[in-house]
Amino acid sequence: MPRGDKSAYTDKQKRKAEHIEDGYKRRGVGSREAERRAWATVNRQDGGGKKAGSGRRRGTKSSSRHRRKEAGR
Repeated sequence: MPRGDKSAYTDKQKRKAEHIEDGYKRRGVGSREAERRAWATVNRQDGGGKKAGSGRRRGTKSSSRHRRKEAGR
């Protein structure tokens, strides 16, 4: 899959990116930057393109402050 190819995303993810991009454009961000930020946001929220849904979970993330506190013990 070449860079920039959005075929691996669901219709819902594509709609979400469009709405996010529109919001950035309303705030004065340029078209290309708005699109880049929108897809970065979708990737951050959904973990990328299509994935099997049933067994997929986000890992437990602890804050960096919490990790540092544990490491110092």
